[in-house]
Amino acid sequence: MTTSRIPGFYNLTLEERRARLAEAGKLDPDSLLPYAKGGLTPEAADHMIENVIGLHALPLGIGLNFIVNGRDVLVPMAIEEPSVVAGASFMAKLARAGGGFHATTSEPHMIGQIQVIGIPNINEARLKIYEHKDELLCEADSIDPVLNKFGGGARDLEVRMIESSPIGPFLVVHLIYDVRDAMGANAVNTACEKLAPQIEAITGGHVHLRILSNRADRRLARARCIIPLPELEMRRGGSSGTGKESESSTETHPYTGESVRDGILAAWAFAAADPYRAATHNKGIMNGVDAVVIATGNDWRAIEAGAHAYAAKDGRYTSLSTWGKDADGNLVGTLEMPMAVGIVGGATRVHPAAQTSVKLMGVKSAGELAEIIVSVGLAQNLAALRALATEGIQRGHMSLHARQVAIAAGATGDLIEKVAVQMVVEKVVRIDRAEEILKGMTN
Repeated sequence: MTTSRIPGFYNLTLEERRARLAEAGKLDPDSLLPYAKGGLTPEAADHMIENVIGLHALPLGIGLNFIVNGRDVLVPMAIEEPSVVAGASFMAKLARAGGGFHATTSEPHMIGQIQVIGIPNINEARLKIYEHKDELLCEADSIDPVLNKFGGGARDLEVRMIESSPIGPFLVVHLIYDVRDAMGANAVNTACEKLAPQIEAITGGHVHLRILSNRADRRLARARCIIPLPELEMRRGGSSGTGKESESSTETHPYTGESVRDGILAAWAFAAADPYRAATHNKGIMNGVDAVVIATGNDWRAIEAGAHAYAAKDGRYTSLSTWGKDADGNLVGTLEMPMAVGIVGGATRVHPAAQTSVKLMGVKSAGELAEIIVSVGLAQNLAALRALATEGIQRGHMSLHARQVAIAAGATGDLIEKVAVQMVVEKVVRIDRAEEILKGMTN
């Protein structure tokens, strides 16, 4: 990787962007062909899910300017929503001045749940499971020799007592399983199935459900960044994070670094205190997270479930991120959340575009991928907070959305941008107005 900072990338053609991407990532240009061709053939898709009739594509863009743990990273992002890629890229540019993003991950431990019902004596059964803990772990460890070879396998066993439920009390056995560079669902589910007969014999009960939990709170990813106060000043025209900012513009905005910082802190405090606001705040984080998860062929539904469960871990739904200031007055952000992603197995291994995305980022482990993803989530969170705290979320978002409206109105070629610009100038981004503008231009 040379650098993730590619000024003017937005203004290049599709072919020129891929060429610059190959150059920056030190890749063979042919290795990016899956991006040019849509990433997947219908024939390949037919082997991935049931009842295939074709493909459903999403735009795939590149998050620029990211430095994660001292390394420049070009980040593939698959998403249909305007302003996400541009916003994350612009915030990553601001974070570069503070050293970029610093990220860590915990061990890749997933939780498999084994529900035991119909137990004659629930307290006795709980203790008996602990008495047989070593042999149960040994049995679970024997299931996947390949995973064991790479240092994975069973790590611990916990027993929870559910004392009140619609069907009465029952036990839940938690198998803690190290899945290394895999997402881990298949390995964990298989291990739980294997333990069921022994647990039934030990407890005298009946094992019902045996399945992985997506509340992956033992597999966390954390990121932090520092935004120097001068970087927050809105001193360049169009610097709302749309990616269209001019490097030479001298247009000024009435936003000092202090006012932007304090506005961001007030916006975050709203999310920290109110679950209605927190839901939208966290959705903004997931805009960035999901885009990378999808681009790498990982399970974005599992990541969403884990994130929102973690946001409510203390009994009240709140912000996943935190924002504050350091002794010098600089803005400091942190994000911690479950991140059960993999780089082996599943769609990551069979989807050509997903393989290309992993290669482009240069990641060698699932932990490294998780560190990049959580950093993108923090950047996207900052983009939304900064827009809300200053000129409002709509300016940057609608300027990009205007192009979609222009296309929907029938604009093609150069007329797309002309119609979009006119709607943004008028601050009326609607399809009826786009049709009127287009009619006037074509006449």
